[in-house]
Amino acid sequence: MLENGTLKVTKTANAENPLVHGQTPLLTMDVWEHAYYLDYQNKRPDYIDTFLASLVNWDFALQQLAAA
Repeated sequence: MLENGTLKVTKTANAENPLVHGQTPLLTMDVWEHAYYLDYQNKRPDYIDTFLASLVNWDFALQQLAAA
């Protein structure tokens, strides 16, 4: 996320959107069980590894950073 020109890693509760706090999300990842349980059961770290290695569109995230 980008806030006042500074990159931050943050979390939100209950699917809250960072936009309501004036923050610009560059990349979001849902780590609630409903997002990964059918494929990964209790292996959240495996889900995160796959998400970062294979599912993230890093070019798009870079475009968001450049546009912010």
